[in-house]
Parts: sequence; C-alpha cells; structure tokens
Amino acid sequence: MKICVVGAGAIGGFLAGRLALAGHDVSVVARGAHLEAIRRDGLKLVDQHGEATPALRVRAESAVRCDALGAQDLVVLALKSHQIADVAPHLEALYAVRTPVITLQNGIPWWYFHAHGGPLAGRRLESVDPGGRIAGHIDPQRVIGSVAHKGAELAAPGVVRHIVTAADRFPLGEPDGSSGERVLALSDVFARAGVAAPVTPDIRTEKWFKLWGNVVWNPVCALTQATVTDLYHLPVARQLGVTLMLEMRDLARRLGVEIPGTPEQRLSRALEVGAARPSMLQDVQAGRPIEIEALLGALVELADLTSTPVPSIRAVYACARLLDTVLRERNVRLDGRIDAAVEPS
Repeated sequence: MKICVVGAGAIGGFLAGRLALAGHDVSVVARGAHLEAIRRDGLKLVDQHGEATPALRVRAESAVRCDALGAQDLVVLALKSHQIADVAPHLEALYAVRTPVITLQNGIPWWYFHAHGGPLAGRRLESVDPGGRIAGHIDPQRVIGSVAHKGAELAAPGVVRHIVTAADRFPLGEPDGSSGERVLALSDVFARAGVAAPVTPDIRTEKWFKLWGNVVWNPVCALTQATVTDLYHLPVARQLGVTLMLEMRDLARRLGVEIPGTPEQRLSRALEVGAARPSMLQDVQAGRPIEIEALLGALVELADLTSTPVPSIRAVYACARLLDTVLRERNVRLDGRIDAAVEPS
C-alpha cells in the first residue's frame, strides 16, 4: 500500500517505521530537524532494551509539499489535535476518491458527532474545530477513528524510542459502528506490520477510556512537573485525579457512554509504566504549545451542551489555559530532567 503518515513524531514515527519495515510504500509529513534527519537517514525505532531497528526507505516531506507525494491508499493522521487545522488544507493532495484517514488524536475528536445519531448528530464542536477549518478539508466520510495505546517518545531527530508491552494496541473503528471491508482490511495491514489494531464497533468508548486517564495525567503533571507515579503516590493528588474522573464519567453517561473500570484501576496504570512524563508535560518542558482543547476544552463544551456539572474539570482547564498563555507570551521553557519520557496508555 501507498501510505502517508502525517505527523511523524512519537506515535506517527513508530507506525511509519513498522509499516515501512512490512514492505509498504511509506512517506511521512514532518518538519524541522526531524524532517531533515528522516530524509538523510530514515527512521530508527529503539525499544526499551536499546534494540534499534532502522526503517531506511521512508520518504519525508513538509506539509506544504504534500502535493509532491501524490494520492495515497491510506493517510494516517498522527498530528496533535491543535496542529491539524493549519495542515488540513494541504492534505487534500493526498486523497484519491476512496482514501481513508485514520485519526489518532487524544481526547474528543473533531468528528465526534459524525454518524452519531441522537439529538446532537452532526454537531460541530467549536473547541476542537473552530470555524470548521478541519471538517472543511477532511471529509468525515473518510475518517476511521483510532486510539494509540502505546508508550513512545521522539528521542532525537529521526529516532523514536518506544516501550513494548502486552497492552500495546491501536483499535480501529468506523464512526457509525460498522465493521465493513475497509476497516477490516486496514486492521489486517496493521497486524501484518506487527501492530495490533483490532476493529471495534464502539470507537467513541475507546476514546473516552483513553481520555479518562489523560484528563488527569496530562494537565495535572504539566501544571506540577510531576511524573505519573509522583501523582499516584501523593494521596491528595490521587484524590484530585479520582474527582476529575468521576466528573468525566458522569458527562460520558449523559452522552450514552459507559467508561469501563474504576478511577482507581485506571490510575494504577501508573505503577506499570513507572516515572513517565505525559505528552503535555513533555511539550511544556520542550517549549511547545500544549494540547488543551481536545483533552479539556471539549469536555467543558460537552458539559455545557448537556448541562452537566464539571467544576473540577473547569478549574483544571482554566489553569492549563493560563499555563499555555504564560509559556507562549513570555517564551518560557521548563526543562525537566527526568529519564522516563513515555506516557501511560
């Protein structure tokens, strides 16, 4: 297959490497030193044991040069949610008539109410797609949702470090819940590349389950510079996490979603991954914009739409927005020195 991975950071780079090693014609859209390193040396995947696997035959272009890559059989969209709107207009050059787009973003996706059913069907969430800039360039009919349950980081330009666990998986799901030919075929493509990608009839519950952890780990760790185990071992911080998760569970139920498990079970995942830095903390320490709206702002918008009280989520959202403003306007960088740098899934 001819596959383009848009956003070849930690997760996108891992998938691009695995798909290329499986023999697919893989290209990536990247930028800066990472783009130049892939052009020069290809991608290198390094696991937790230090075993390096080079994927040399990967073509790399910038977003504005998508037209040089031509139409694809599959586009994997691995950008963070707040990066998509600026890149979306360039992606049209990658589409053939039936090209599907697998979306891997954390949090509530811009296509959430596409093929949803119920009173909110078709509604656009302003928090994650302001002005409809994304939906105007990515037809929701192309979308196949996914969730990355995988620990990885961009260790250096062209180098992705990842942790291999039995829980690694990238579930795939059509927004309408169907299990048609295209999603089954893509699940098989991923499986043959050594990437578990089971088809699910309920991709939205998968999204909520991933976010159930991220609503705690990402903003609280970014605001405090704590690792996930720091948070877990301090009772008052762990209780804040439980409170956020209970509010989120109530909100999900208003939308017909039952998140499996308990807050305590989900938070205990920190004990399995160790002193990990969630992606939002990594971004704060690297001086990058942080992914607030899909993880928090969308929950606030959904709470307003469903008249659900979420006072703690609102408070954490306000603090995260303030942190992002200070970092951008004062050009501040908080350079943490912590060994582990992959987030729990």
